[in-house]
Amino acid sequence: MIISASRRTDIPAFYGQWLFSCLQAGEVAVRNPVNPKQTSRFSLLPEDVDALVFWTKNPAPMFDLLPEIDAMGYFYYFLFTLTPYDSLIEPGVPAKSQRIDVFLRLSDMIGPEKVVWRYDPVIMTDAMNHEWHTTAFRSISGQLAGSTGRCIVSFLDDYRKIRTRMRKIDYFLPDRHAMAALACDFSSIAHHNGMDLFTCGHAEDLSHCGILHGSCIDRNLIARLSGRSPKSNAKDRGQRRHCGCAVSRDIGEYDTCRHGCLYCYAMGSG
Repeated sequence: MIISASRRTDIPAFYGQWLFSCLQAGEVAVRNPVNPKQTSRFSLLPEDVDALVFWTKNPAPMFDLLPEIDAMGYFYYFLFTLTPYDSLIEPGVPAKSQRIDVFLRLSDMIGPEKVVWRYDPVIMTDAMNHEWHTTAFRSISGQLAGSTGRCIVSFLDDYRKIRTRMRKIDYFLPDRHAMAALACDFSSIAHHNGMDLFTCGHAEDLSHCGILHGSCIDRNLIARLSGRSPKSNAKDRGQRRHCGCAVSRDIGEYDTCRHGCLYCYAMGSG
């Protein structure tokens, strides 16, 4: 079983000690997001967990716990979202320079292959256009060179629940040609800095740019790095149609992240 921690909230940033307590207990209780009165329990015993997959914008609060999690015998890797936006869009996220330093420290601690950079979502406005994103991506990828070998990029999904918040920045959705052009420029920059580039949840074939369809929860990556294959080969049908993620159990809870990002689908529509 793969444990996703978590698409619904930033556990490393805010709830690392809670997670560690669950690991010590060997189980976790998770409320059904559709029916909060229904609770499921999942084993967190090391022999039952193929991988812990951490989703985060700031794993620094969890650094002191990682040696203990290692000693308990868990395999894990981090999906580290690092974008160039300011506090209007990401009001509760530490400054970009601070997060880049955290990324480099994490890579030094656990190895570059266990830290995946997510440039997600790509938000387009008149100001944050193709050239702006290309410049931002070049800057960040240059600073992360050698500290990760993989980048996953995804464009904004226009969920109804985020539209009220996102109107504050007057965004627009690029057409397929614009998306492909920007992604191809990203690919060239990423490869220059020793990174493979993958898309997340998009149908477009960008293999001509050296971009493959990716999986944030990637059973092949888990098998290669951990030395054991996840027990299930199934695709996670609870995700978007073109998402390639392996099936997992998410242990987070919606409406609990304190970053306050305007584009977050895991928060209410207010």
